[in-house]
Amino acid sequence: MTLEALLAGLHIVAILSLVVFLASQAALCRSEWMNPAVVRRLSRLDLIYGITAVAVLQTGLARTWWGTKGLGWYWHQPLLHFKFGMFVVIGLISIKPTLTYRRWLKTLDGGGGLPSETEIRATRRLVMMQAHLLILIPIAAVMLARGVLTQ
Repeated sequence: MTLEALLAGLHIVAILSLVVFLASQAALCRSEWMNPAVVRRLSRLDLIYGITAVAVLQTGLARTWWGTKGLGWYWHQPLLHFKFGMFVVIGLISIKPTLTYRRWLKTLDGGGGLPSETEIRATRRLVMMQAHLLILIPIAAVMLARGVLTQ
């Protein structure tokens, strides 16, 4: 039971960290706040966001492998597949902002200017899309924990 609590705690810490760094990107990626320091900060935040996503995935997999219910139970649950699918979708959406932040930083370091307002808005839209889709995952997690749709 101690291992189960430890795994759950680590998973929650990873999830909360991911939310913090995604929310920070959403807050900073605005044309009215854009300046060279923000471009650098967005790039760093996105890197940490990626690291926290890996931590969420690793701790989630650890829970399925070493948790009380075990791998066999978890991998037969439709809600787990939904959660994992949403995580993958969010990860795929995050590719474009990551590449965009890197390009902005490269342009800035090369003596270029700041990104256009249109580009900032398009990037922020993708960040917000990730944030809104992320809400579905804990809803599915609670339903899974309560036995909804379990087999």
